[in-house]
Amino acid sequence: MVKTFMQSFLMLVALTIVTGVIYPLAVTGVARLAFPHQASGSLIPRDGATVGSTLIGQPFSDPKYFWSRPSATGSAPYNAAASSGSNQGPLSPALRDAVKARIDALRAADPGNTQPVPVDLVTASGSGLDPHISPAAAEVQVARVARARGLGADAVRALVAEHTQGRQFGFLGEPRVNVLELNLALDARPH
Repeated sequence: MVKTFMQSFLMLVALTIVTGVIYPLAVTGVARLAFPHQASGSLIPRDGATVGSTLIGQPFSDPKYFWSRPSATGSAPYNAAASSGSNQGPLSPALRDAVKARIDALRAADPGNTQPVPVDLVTASGSGLDPHISPAAAEVQVARVARARGLGADAVRALVAEHTQGRQFGFLGEPRVNVLELNLALDARPH
């Protein structure tokens, strides 16, 4: 029995070292060599400081910025440690009230805008962290952003087009716009 216990214990130690130390270090090393930007969290540096990640949304409420898709991560929006959906179904009164409040906020920020509000501007994604909006959601915001920045709508629209990513591999997903990257590009524009 002692022999069987020792064999089992040694196997446990060996597998723990292989799967808990060697394998994770090897995968991390290969990832850092092959995909250094992604392995470091796809962080965006500006002026020596990290301003965000291309993978995690951020809240924007200033009219001069494009607004992100809402977050469902609780009291701290876009909290990657609390990634989750709202778990509110289409018949939920709480979801209905939240969507109405978000539409009202969009209308208040741009009272003359009568375009339909795309669903991704008023509902959270499954993770609550989505950094992208649809091109339609960006288009709805173009006039407000252009006016707040004193730019022509066509110039802002061109910047949106420049930051619109197509379908992955040409057929997966939908076209999308990374809100943080677009807002950083707006800030970098000479006024």
